[in-house]
Amino acid sequence: EVLLPSGGATPLRIVADLSGVTFLDSSGINVFVAAHQHAAGTQGWVRIASAQPSVLRVLQLVGLDTLIPCHPTTQQALAS
Repeated sequence: EVLLPSGGATPLRIVADLSGVTFLDSSGINVFVAAHQHAAGTQGWVRIASAQPSVLRVLQLVGLDTLIPCHPTTQQALAS
């Protein structure tokens, strides 16, 4: 699956609200890595918001939180 639009030179900015996500595996991690790479290519960014503790732990274990900033709320992700 992809979070990405096709084409366009506008900076891609994504805030993914994970408040409803209770499980994240390698497929989800790969989606975030691909989104980050695509956004970086447009001078944009990806941010993760409201991840539940179990999901945040997975993001930390694989080091994705060092690539994509994780924020406690969507509002904080948008404001950063």
